[in-house]
Amino acid sequence: MIKDFIEIYADAPLEVCEERDPKGLYAKARAGEIKGFTGIDDPYEPPENAEVVCKTGDETVEESAQKVIDKLIELKYLEA
Repeated sequence: MIKDFIEIYADAPLEVCEERDPKGLYAKARAGEIKGFTGIDDPYEPPENAEVVCKTGDETVEESAQKVIDKLIELKYLEA
């Protein structure tokens, strides 16, 4: 029912997510202060068929952004 939609998966290892957490939510979840936190005590299910996968733990922001732009061009949402 949704048109003009692409799924982008920002794939980062849990350790990278914890390092990048400016609010300290992962630390609070590990300390038991937050229950049902995705990736800590609640499962995370990655998308099965994302059109773009950005390995944000390994790629620069520019590399990830370029993947998204390239896909948008390929799908004719943007012009080259």
